[in-house]
Amino acid sequence: MRYHPIASASLVTTLSIWGAAAGGAPGWKASGKGGAVAAGGAKAVLAGIAVLKAGGNAADAAAAAILALSVTDYGPFCIGGEVPLLIYDAKSKEVKVLCGQGRAPLDAEATAWFLAHGIPTSADKANLKSACVPAVIDLCATLLRAYGTMRYEDVVAPTLAILDEGRRKWHPNLAGTLRKLVAAERRFPRDRSKGLRAVADRFYRSDIADELDTWYRTHGGFLRKKDLAAHVTRVEDPVSVTYRGYTVYKCGPWTQGPALCQTLRLLEGFDLKSMGAGSADYVHVVCEAMKLALADRDQYYADPLFERVPLRQLLSDAYTRLRWPLIDMRHASLKIRPGDPLAGKALAKPDIRKAPAALGRDTTTCVVADRWGNVVAATPSGWGSKAGAGGSTGVTHGTRLISLNTWKGHPNCVQPGKRPRITLTPTLVTKGGKPILAISVAGGDLQDQTTLNLLLEFVEFGALPAEAVTAPRFATGHHVGSFSQTPPRRGSLSVHRGFDKKVRDDLRRRGHRLSVTRSGIGTPVMLAIDPKSGTIHVAGDPATRRHAAALDLPASPPAK
Repeated sequence: MRYHPIASASLVTTLSIWGAAAGGAPGWKASGKGGAVAAGGAKAVLAGIAVLKAGGNAADAAAAAILALSVTDYGPFCIGGEVPLLIYDAKSKEVKVLCGQGRAPLDAEATAWFLAHGIPTSADKANLKSACVPAVIDLCATLLRAYGTMRYEDVVAPTLAILDEGRRKWHPNLAGTLRKLVAAERRFPRDRSKGLRAVADRFYRSDIADELDTWYRTHGGFLRKKDLAAHVTRVEDPVSVTYRGYTVYKCGPWTQGPALCQTLRLLEGFDLKSMGAGSADYVHVVCEAMKLALADRDQYYADPLFERVPLRQLLSDAYTRLRWPLIDMRHASLKIRPGDPLAGKALAKPDIRKAPAALGRDTTTCVVADRWGNVVAATPSGWGSKAGAGGSTGVTHGTRLISLNTWKGHPNCVQPGKRPRITLTPTLVTKGGKPILAISVAGGDLQDQTTLNLLLEFVEFGALPAEAVTAPRFATGHHVGSFSQTPPRRGSLSVHRGFDKKVRDDLRRRGHRLSVTRSGIGTPVMLAIDPKSGTIHVAGDPATRRHAAALDLPASPPAK
């Protein structure tokens, strides 16, 4: 996707396009050959569509949508939060991970405080202490520099239009900060790459960083300018497995993503299609496989820059064969059962310790495809700290450090500069080397479970996005909670009321501690590309206020 920069629309032109698009709100599903976007807020979807209309590619449109989501979906997401992102580059035919996740403070005294007092929960008045380095600005700058064609000024234009409506007190302050970044970029009118580096430098290493440092000190936070200055968006190789001829890509074990891969490896040993969608056998076996994968997640996953995560062994044929017989089709497991892939054992003693209760109430969604075959799946998040919107900067910070623990000896224990093992987990799927699916889900520990529901609906039963996102879903709480490590709800199984009563009764007889919900399980958006026609189908669950839009433009080479 390393195209020559296009003669991108000016700020005024982009705003004009966006304003025209905003005349009609997008629905929850759409199809087209010219590009598509599905996300949370309607105006964020329109921001992405406007950029696609202006000639931008999927990376440009994703950056525009993500920046806009920090305003339209404020609460579930904030500009000081995080965005793990997967991108398929049509030119290189590769999938890469952009690690839009900030780290813990570098100061060892901060870590010592956490070990002595615990990590403040999302409900704690002092939870600015739980803030990681804000990752969104550098994520967008890196995405544009490495894969995009537009300037920051163009993709931030829709967000500024929303902020200029001034619906909240902090909107003018954040607009001022974003315009400072535009001013930094304008110092390099002929060099897009240098301009984008200037955007990141002004936020992380110049006057904005100074303002944030002062705000941290005033409100009892542990972050400092040196933490901001050290931040980079790592571009990493994804984790992948094959399933029924599809290749499924996830971020590394600094997320929960590989647990989906482990689950799929186990499920390949079962004929899910013959069981039938929504049958008791199908729900049971998928749930039991998820339990085993989540137990390994809780035991081993952590920032691989700090810990040795035995990922190759966890995904190996040998380990899968050891774990597969643990699934009993007649009985639901009530035990937490991690394995020991290094010792070649099917079972190991689980490392579960006492922790305070906490809820994770954040995250939104974003998937994008363009007419040249580039695809992005991202999961923006960041429930705002109690300290508010960053004083004069208007930058609200997320509190993602609550996804680390203080269990000494555990791989996910807090350390200076460590990334928390997060729930945020976008998904890309290819077949024959070409992208075919992109999925993003909000919902904490439900994210990969909901993704699995959608992925299997597509692969096993042929459901397109509009059908998959509205099909009844199910999930388990049989795992350690990823927010302050709440204890497992052993044997739990939540199913939507859309499942037949006979199925629910059968699941209870097998020992599942069943609950029936009227609300959706997880908050998904999904994108599928028809490899024959090139049509992009996109949808977001309408019951969870997702939005989607598509363009029907003729395919053409990217602008030079």
